[in-house]
Amino acid sequence: MNEMISGVGDPVVTDATKGGGSDAARIAEVKAWLTSQFDAAGKEVPDFEYTSRSIAYLYNLATVSQAKTQAANIVANDFRQKAAEYRSQAARIREILENVGLAQESLPSNVVASAQVLANVSNLLNIRDTELSSFLVAMGDISLRKTGVEEKRAKVHKESKTLLEYTRKAIARLTYLKRTLAQLEDDVAPCEAQMENWKTNLGVMASKERQYMQQYNNYKALLNRVGYTPEINHGVLVEMAEHRKDLDKKTKPILDTLRSYQDLPPDKALAALAIEDKKRQYAAAEKYLEDVLHSALATSD
Repeated sequence: MNEMISGVGDPVVTDATKGGGSDAARIAEVKAWLTSQFDAAGKEVPDFEYTSRSIAYLYNLATVSQAKTQAANIVANDFRQKAAEYRSQAARIREILENVGLAQESLPSNVVASAQVLANVSNLLNIRDTELSSFLVAMGDISLRKTGVEEKRAKVHKESKTLLEYTRKAIARLTYLKRTLAQLEDDVAPCEAQMENWKTNLGVMASKERQYMQQYNNYKALLNRVGYTPEINHGVLVEMAEHRKDLDKKTKPILDTLRSYQDLPPDKALAALAIEDKKRQYAAAEKYLEDVLHSALATSD
């Protein structure tokens, strides 16, 4: 109580507390409660200033304290009444036992000990008498509670086994992950070296790609300069090569004849005739080659 209102002083009513009869009644009730509490402790009420906040707090505290005090008094009175009843019943039972010659002083020590054990068991089982039915009911209740505890224990044991299994699996998984991590850390250096090699090769391949693209553009420009068209495909070139071979076969005798004429004595007239004849034959062969080429190109179109 001293801790709750320490540092406060003798009632000094301020303007905040002059709000009417209700505030005055609260102040009077709080003052009476404080006086009763400090008188019970043998001390005087310390000086403090009444404010709206302190009045409200102390009034609530006094209300709660009075309610709890009243409840405690009711419980205490009930306990006193029960104690008186128990003492009266004990005196009556003692008188009955003495009348039948079963006073505690006349009983053997082992009987007294057994009765004490019986009383202790009754208190332990929380029963009000020592009837057999009460013991049986209490034992049944204990059995039910024991069964419930055993069921809970079995459930907890099962859950603990499940958790233990999960823990083992987690430990195994953690071990596997650690081993995998160590393996990956060991593979970092070779992988970095391989990546560097791939990076170097990629640079070389990029350079080669640029070189090949430049060559492709050069070849494409060269083909454009020489008049290459997409119609001149491989099949056409092969066919033209075959015709060229045929023309070589046809022109070879003519060339051989011309070479034989080189061994003859020079005769201008005959040589001119022979040359004109061979020119006509050569022109005819060229015209035939052109016709073959045109027909091949027309066929490919």
